[in-house]
Amino acid sequence: MATKVYIIYYSMYGHVEKLAEKIKEGAASVEGVEAKLWQVPETLPEEVLTKMSAPTKSDVPYITPSELPDADGFVFGFPTRFGMMSAQFKAFMDATGSLWRTQQLAGKPAGIFYSTGSQGGGQETTPLTAITQLVHHGDGSRQPSELELEQAFHQGKYIAAITKKLKGAA
Repeated sequence: MATKVYIIYYSMYGHVEKLAEKIKEGAASVEGVEAKLWQVPETLPEEVLTKMSAPTKSDVPYITPSELPDADGFVFGFPTRFGMMSAQFKAFMDATGSLWRTQQLAGKPAGIFYSTGSQGGGQETTPLTAITQLVHHGDGSRQPSELELEQAFHQGKYIAAITKKLKGAA
């Protein structure tokens, strides 16, 4: 049985889609790997897309969260919006809550790729904000350590003391 790698992306103007196609070629070049392109649904109304001069979407199929467990690995792609993944891709990831609850994606490798409109347009922050979407699907079994509980106590005490001082100074 082939190893399935899903390349899932959102692309408004085609930049991310071009990268996705190349990633698919690279993944498919590995013997025994079946690479498949998917796009996430658009969330903007057609009227807004027209005003933005967005081209018509390609015929790459749209994916739903319920199809994710069929893959063995993922590469997720999106444009950067203010240093984060686009709202369209975030909406898709937000819809994976039931998969997280049942741990259906735990242990499956994933990577990201992204595109920005300008140098300094978010390349440095997009991976930092996107990684939380991936690690969220970990196994969920780890409990806070004693050290972390001590740190939590200290944080609560520290913030409360500062808040009390500031309130008294007002």
